[in-house]
Amino acid sequence: MDKLKIRHSLLLLLTASIWGVAFVAQSVGMDYVGPLTFNCVRSLLGGVVLIPCIWFLNQFQAKKEGGRPILESEGRKENQKKLMAGGILCGILLCLATNFQQMGIAYTTVGKAGFITAFYIVIVPILGMLFHRKCGPFVWLGVFLALSGLYFLCMGGEGAQTAGEGILPGIPIGKGDFLVFIGALLFSVHIMVIDYFTQRVDGVKMSCIQFWVCGALSGVAMFLVEEPHLPDILMAWQPILYAGVLSCGVAYTLQIVGQKGMNPTVASLILSLESVISVLAGMILLGQHMAAREILGCVLMFAAIILAQLPEKGKKQDSL
Repeated sequence: MDKLKIRHSLLLLLTASIWGVAFVAQSVGMDYVGPLTFNCVRSLLGGVVLIPCIWFLNQFQAKKEGGRPILESEGRKENQKKLMAGGILCGILLCLATNFQQMGIAYTTVGKAGFITAFYIVIVPILGMLFHRKCGPFVWLGVFLALSGLYFLCMGGEGAQTAGEGILPGIPIGKGDFLVFIGALLFSVHIMVIDYFTQRVDGVKMSCIQFWVCGALSGVAMFLVEEPHLPDILMAWQPILYAGVLSCGVAYTLQIVGQKGMNPTVASLILSLESVISVLAGMILLGQHMAAREILGCVLMFAAIILAQLPEKGKKQDSL
């Protein structure tokens, strides 16, 4: 692995750490506001934070090119169309994924939400096969372990009891676990879309657009199904600030930058380490604990994360 890929891997690891702690902020924020309100404000805040970043990067690029203005061209116009298309599509997916996740967090623990979200390590390689990406045996063994871990983590136990009963007939999975799982499926698609567009457009600008789209869509839904109040939002300023500035403005941008040139399966495996951080953050900051079977599920899923990142014998890791 060359230095550039090592640097990108570290950026993704930092992203995972920020997101892991963000589960605590998301859980605490629900004590004051609804899930749509929380995601609306945090997304708009993330978009605002990125505006000065984009200006700074544009100034840096202009100086690098001798201060000459960039001429408008057909190629540049075409690039702007791709940028808008990527930002809007990513924003729609991000809106759906984060809101399913946020609603689920209200009915489950921070640690369980983190590990269920990490289930996208299973979905991404499957989606990658549709685009002729091959995965080695270590990845698929990791997939099996992840499925086993998900079973022990979600089936029966506190998850179903929290919701009163299983969300699906005959399947003892809690309402919160199920909603977070749907969010994980949507995050998988989000990762694949990011992988496609970051090879063609400016990742930071696309990140800014996706947050404005996500915030706008969440805002419309917020006024339709919730009753947002400014005093409640102000009371939740700390978790919203963390989720908006760090989790959105910083972490999602680091994800886009870090994913550039990385295999999306490998990127998803590194990002899934947020699950481990979420458990530790939940224990330290919220005093949450897990049952024995849930801990076993976490161990299996963590083993899957590590195993699936091992390079095949005689092949480079990027061949995953």
